[in-house]
Amino acid sequence: MARTRCAQDGFILVAVLWIVAALATLASIYSIYAVKTAAASHVPDERLQAEAAIRAGVELAAFQTLAAPEATRPTHGAFEARFGRTRITVRYRSEGARIDLNAAPKELLGGLFASVGVSSSKAATYADRIEGWRKKVPPNTRDVEAEAYKTAGLAYAPRQAPFDNVLELTLVLGLPPVIVQRILPDVTVFSGKAQVDVVNADAEVLAALPGMTPDILHTVLAARARDPNNGKAIMSELGPARAHASVDPGKAYRAQIQVDLQQGRRVEAEVVFALVDGAEDPFEIVYWRDDFDGPL
Repeated sequence: MARTRCAQDGFILVAVLWIVAALATLASIYSIYAVKTAAASHVPDERLQAEAAIRAGVELAAFQTLAAPEATRPTHGAFEARFGRTRITVRYRSEGARIDLNAAPKELLGGLFASVGVSSSKAATYADRIEGWRKKVPPNTRDVEAEAYKTAGLAYAPRQAPFDNVLELTLVLGLPPVIVQRILPDVTVFSGKAQVDVVNADAEVLAALPGMTPDILHTVLAARARDPNNGKAIMSELGPARAHASVDPGKAYRAQIQVDLQQGRRVEAEVVFALVDGAEDPFEIVYWRDDFDGPL
């Protein structure tokens, strides 16, 4: 009897010790979980702060353009702002400084490819492919472009509608990925303009203008350096390239925004906004990408 009781007591002691050990393990797991959860909770908190700061930067850029009469609106600008211990740095520029994939004529698209080192024959072919992607084929007409995609073994046909995103270039038949990467900084789908804003365009975009020569480009860049906002003087130096040039910035702007949060993290964003006339909201955001979506 005593031996049986002793065995029972031993079993109870082992069970208690096992429970204590299990509770200690659970406490340890919970402790680790709590620490990780607390650390992870900063991520959505930082994202909310960053998004609010980015939106504030966009609003300031939009209202900076809208504060001036339409005829004298700035086509580009830069500024810094602080909200508490968060610093926002903004640079914005007319989206018309890029070549619009949906509005640009084929000769301008061909000039763009030539400006990044593509031979004239291939540049013309690539421009035709972009035209084939965006152009609707009339009913009861042979769809040669779609047949080319099928022959190439692709599981899709050309959109035959405007580009929705510049990354659609990676789907266009025959465009080498390395060439697509080269032209991405120079193209857009947001300006809606067949011509290029020569007051704000990069030198590579200016070089794409049909009729542009190295001498004309040098003269234009010099004129722009002397008086960056004198569109009339810049246009006067373009010669035959003037046909595809404009000093009208359009309604869309691209903002490069850097946010330095009070926690020490830096977030970068790229946002395209368009001014809207006669609407309750004077502008709308048409494109947004930040570091939380992946590195820019």
